[in-house]
Amino acid sequence: MASYYVNRQAQANGDHEVHKEIGCPTPAASHNRQPLGEHSSCAGAVQAARRYYSQVNGCAHCSPACHTG
Repeated sequence: MASYYVNRQAQANGDHEVHKEIGCPTPAASHNRQPLGEHSSCAGAVQAARRYYSQVNGCAHCSPACHTG
């Protein structure tokens, strides 16, 4: 299990990226992090992030299985 958060600040394309709390080489600023809790994979974290934002994507670096490009 890993802790995840979603970036409150959207990317230029409107995506709010889901990141692992520990180990991401491209983390969001601490004030832009919406905690998502512990999940066994990025898929669960992405689902949790959709409670906050309709346009969500996994980080290409720390959640590549959930990154859609």
